Amino acid sequence: MKILILGVDGYLGWSLANYLADRGHNISGVDNYSRRDWVKEMGSQSATPIRRMTERLQAFREKWGKSLEFFEGDLTNFNFVLNTLKSVRPDCIVHLAEMPSAPFSMIDAEHACYTHTNNLNGTLNVLFAMRETVPHCHLQKLGTMGEYGTPDMDIPEGMFELEYRGRKDTVLFPRDPGSFYHCTKVHDTINVRFACKIWGLRSSDIMQGVVYGTRIDQFDGDERLITRFDYDESFGTCINRYCASAVTGNPLTIFGKGFQKRGFLPLRDSMQCFALSIENPPQGGEYRAMNQLANVYDVTQLADMVAGVARNLGLDVKINNFANPRKEKEEHYYNPDHQKLLDLGYKPTQDMEGVIEETLRDLLQHKARIQAKEHVIVPRIRWDGRREVVDIIK
Repeated sequence: MKILILGVDGYLGWSLANYLADRGHNISGVDNYSRRDWVKEMGSQSATPIRRMTERLQAFREKWGKSLEFFEGDLTNFNFVLNTLKSVRPDCIVHLAEMPSAPFSMIDAEHACYTHTNNLNGTLNVLFAMRETVPHCHLQKLGTMGEYGTPDMDIPEGMFELEYRGRKDTVLFPRDPGSFYHCTKVHDTINVRFACKIWGLRSSDIMQGVVYGTRIDQFDGDERLITRFDYDESFGTCINRYCASAVTGNPLTIFGKGFQKRGFLPLRDSMQCFALSIENPPQGGEYRAMNQLANVYDVTQLADMVAGVARNLGLDVKINNFANPRKEKEEHYYNPDHQKLLDLGYKPTQDMEGVIEETLRDLLQHKARIQAKEHVIVPRIRWDGRREVVDIIK
């Protein structure tokens, strides 16, 4: 299968390129290195020393015996998107090229507007270019569980049956985004579903939980193939930030009461789920949503888990609760369905602590890189518009 990965230089994108190549697929990729620029703007860097794209492509070719065709460009440029699709003629497009950070989108008007322009216009260009060039292609679109918010009821996979005044219909489950970034993902859902309805496109909307970890098996110890690992307040996911904090002796940062629940899955599981969806595409005209997660934990449980594993490795770990810079429920019900990927054969990783230990051991090798930028771990971006370090409350 010919697969085009948008955002191939990123945490998920580069991992997925190697994972799918190992499964025999032919991979092309698009990127404009925005993730590197965004993290640099935050005053940070990847904890893992990722290589330039020329070196990555060489390592990829040596590893898999075939090239990854790379296109440098911006998805907000329609002609670039159109010409890339004409050149590749992919069977599947995996769209990972959006700005993925809630805090980044909340910094100020400029960052909120940039997030909307980059994410919405880029996705609309992909949809229109698909219509023009590859209308039978499968769009694998990265959504987020954050679209749903934290409703006081079970969360279905995208759609649910609603009864109102004696009549029933199947409709999108209500969305309740928690940041301007999450608002763009809700708009994407509406736009992609609409394109499937009017143009007969096919799409899988992957409502992904929080991903963590440093590696997949396909990297096989080659330092040129490793993916990036961010730990700053904007681009470091929860467990990844905890692990970076544990390695450098910084306190693990729990926001508020610390009972916020989310779905989590290791990087390896994310790759497994993407591949299952890609290799089992929906029908023409079908929009399907698939909730992608392995386990549900609250952030305090996760901090305790990371701390326990870290202490077993001889690390001195502290946990602090910080005043919550976000506007969110800190205690809530959370029970999302996630059966569709299980039905396709997804086998969730059971040894979460094993993945955390692996991550900590990997990060210990790059401790100096994290320490050089460790000031970026403590949150400063507030939902009320202020930009200052939040206070420790206990």
